[in-house]
Formats: sequence, structure tokens, C-alpha cells
Amino acid sequence: MVAKVHISLFGNGRACGKRYRIRCTGGTNKAIRNACTGKTIDVMVVDRCDTCWGYELVISQEAFAMIARPTLDRVNINYQEI
Repeated sequence: MVAKVHISLFGNGRACGKRYRIRCTGGTNKAIRNACTGKTIDVMVVDRCDTCWGYELVISQEAFAMIARPTLDRVNINYQEI
């Protein structure tokens, strides 16, 4: 379970190896119901994301499928460093 983080979190590589606990809080499109699985996962930062906005994370497909419907592109999440 891995993630890429925005450059503001990446800190010139200091974030590599940090772990975050992630929970899906809902779909980005309010018309889609049941976007989240209700599970919480832990991911480890392995790279930076040059195309992310603000404090976005890009997580592996395996990790995404555990917290949200795999057919969705994006979901809203809460995350915290652990």
C-alpha cells in the first residue's frame, strides 16, 4: 500500500517512508452513492506527485480499491500521519 504526495508534503524526500492512515469520506460527485467501503488503510509514501493539488495524495490501485469503489476516479479522504 503506497502513496505519492504533493510536493508540500514531500519535503525534498523527507516524507519517503512516512505512513498515513486514510479513510474515504465520500465521492467527489454527490450523485454517486456508496463511494466508500468504510474501511481505513495505512499507506507508505514512496514518491512525490508533481500533478497533485495542495494536500492531495495519489494511492496505489490496490489501496484505492480497499477504501472506495474501484470504478471511481477520485474520492474525498481524511488522512493523518501515523
